[in-house]
Amino acid sequence: MASLEQLLHTVVSRNASDLHLVVGRPPVLRLTGRLRSLDLPTLEAKDTEQFVGQITPENYRKEMDEVGGADFGYAFGDLARFRVSVYREKGGYGITMRLLPSKFMTFEEIGLPQSVKNLLYLRRGLVLVVGPTGCGKTTTLATMLNFINEEMDRHIITIEDPIEYYHPHKKSIITQRELGSHVPSFAEAIRRGLRMDPDVMLVGEMRDLQTMEAAITAAETGHLVFATLHTTGSAKTVNRIIDAFPVQQQEQIRAQLSTSLAAVLSEELLPRTDGSGIIAAFEIMVMTPSIANLIREGRAHRIDSDIQTGRKYGMITLDDFMLDLYREGKVDYDEMIRRAQDTTTLQAKIKEMSR
Repeated sequence: MASLEQLLHTVVSRNASDLHLVVGRPPVLRLTGRLRSLDLPTLEAKDTEQFVGQITPENYRKEMDEVGGADFGYAFGDLARFRVSVYREKGGYGITMRLLPSKFMTFEEIGLPQSVKNLLYLRRGLVLVVGPTGCGKTTTLATMLNFINEEMDRHIITIEDPIEYYHPHKKSIITQRELGSHVPSFAEAIRRGLRMDPDVMLVGEMRDLQTMEAAITAAETGHLVFATLHTTGSAKTVNRIIDAFPVQQQEQIRAQLSTSLAAVLSEELLPRTDGSGIIAAFEIMVMTPSIANLIREGRAHRIDSDIQTGRKYGMITLDDFMLDLYREGKVDYDEMIRRAQDTTTLQAKIKEMSR
């Protein structure tokens, strides 16, 4: 059986996004979005148990015993860092290790529109980066924070579970805090962070009501706050936040969001047509008086139409972004249609193109 070190070398050399170690299968890599088994023996329960023992820090072993799993960061020497999920399952233990890029990507490398840079100069407001698990939210946020770090003198506080990118101090000061190791919860970390003279805060995930409340308050009180949510699209994101609150608070939250929300970036990853990897597509919503009014009045479902007509503000729908990639030959038709928000309208635009 290959050692864990050999497996991680393979992940790095082949630039796989993930390594899966489960009982009953050989080690599996995710390459350009697809699962590929390595030509190695099938893993047995004793193999995955040994791997778990090798990489799981003592304090996380207790968590795994109590709740059946744990997530943490793992440094593979100077070669790479991984986000690790260890868990118990029917065959024994399983491990998923996600390779974190060793260098910060540029806006151009990610494909982020230059208009997004304007958001990074804001002094206050809530910027949400949303999308399904594994869509690149962490990498996008790391690029944005690195830009602030290089270009501005700010105190940036990150609250993560676990810390994924290590940010060195550049023009800014960066304080990175990890759930479990440094702070007990996102909400508590935000409240304590407000006493640390921050300019910018990154909240790894707005996963509960208390965290949402704390993040919105931080944005209202003169801080630039970045956070993630597992939602798709700006309208759904706004409704997801509002619906998380009790009915009697929802009118107040709509009012708060209308003044504190600065932008929503919704992200998807698509395979490139040439098979060389993946490419990101974005929906970008920037707060305008019209969108603020829609949120206040409980008409968030109308936000999409404002995005469609808001290119002059740097806005674009996910479908239009993917259509631009399709025109450039970077993604194929089937992949674009599979992820489309409005398939009928997108197909009509493609027919119009071919006339």
